Amino acid sequence: MDKARILLLDAAPGELMARELDRLLGHGLAVTLNLRRVTDRTGTRDVWGDRVEFTDFDAFDESALTAAAVRGGEGHDALKSRAGVPLRAGFLAAATDPALVRPLRVIGRAGAGTDHVELAAAARHGVTVTHTPGSNAGAVAEFALAQLLALTRDLPAHNTSAHLGVWRAPAAPAVQLSELTLGIVGLGRIGSALAARAVALGMDVQGLSRQHRAGPPARPVRSLTALLTTSDVVSLHLPLTAATRGLIGRAELALMRPGSILLNTARGGIVDEQAQALADALRDPGHPLAAAAVDTFAHEHAAFESPLFGLPNALLTPHVAGMTRSAMSTAALHCADHIAALLGDRPDGIPVVRA
Repeated sequence: MDKARILLLDAAPGELMARELDRLLGHGLAVTLNLRRVTDRTGTRDVWGDRVEFTDFDAFDESALTAAAVRGGEGHDALKSRAGVPLRAGFLAAATDPALVRPLRVIGRAGAGTDHVELAAAARHGVTVTHTPGSNAGAVAEFALAQLLALTRDLPAHNTSAHLGVWRAPAAPAVQLSELTLGIVGLGRIGSALAARAVALGMDVQGLSRQHRAGPPARPVRSLTALLTTSDVVSLHLPLTAATRGLIGRAELALMRPGSILLNTARGGIVDEQAQALADALRDPGHPLAAAAVDTFAHEHAAFESPLFGLPNALLTPHVAGMTRSAMSTAALHCADHIAALLGDRPDGIPVVRA
């Protein structure tokens, strides 16, 4: 058989795409690039047309995704995703059909989270799932601090007023970060990176890990309840699993300190967003939660919707916390290396996610 073939559902954006394609081609892979999210499609065809094959489809449409993956009976050895395209049991069954010339063997995620992949189905069909943990830790930690500063200094409202020519002074003095206690739920790479940065800014930092441990510079807390009741700011940095889905609901939000802030750059499903718990809390002037910043939602991309729409104390962003040039470059190149290693039966040291 000739070169192993990989389908790029979404290449790294802008100038980073060239680095990613060069890396994959340098590993001897045959690349099929989905142009749907490429800004300059004509230019991309002109530059890469003699080295790369092209397709153009909506990867969030499972029927279109399946058709592209099986490619008229040929198939692909590997698939790379960046934006969290859902890869469910039906797709995995079709993409690994033994009748294909190239049944799917490897899925690579340029990022840390893999909740978009039905891992049990992937294992059942013999598909190895790899990702790039830690590639965006610094970027997400910085973004969480940006969320916090925007909310504590009321930047969105001041910006809106200034653009209208209104000189809007604060109704009351803002708090400095050094006056606040930050509680971090999840002390993996991102949570630890945030803790270090927050301490450098003078914040008192405490944390809760899945093993109920914390380390420098975060003080350990015994439980989620203890963290929620003693933190002015709560920042979530957990993967979405059966154990963490709905972790923050009505009861947990009610435990928070008066005037507190919730930050979610992890996964939408960790907070009870769609069931209105968070929106109801933010609408209630008597609720202890004063504001929230949310970068991840239960429904994203074309299906983007949330009960938080229109709430002035909800700072909403479209899952961009990890999208810095450095983070995305690292994720794309490491993902390419991991996929090539797994396709070449060199699994040693490659991060693999299992159900």
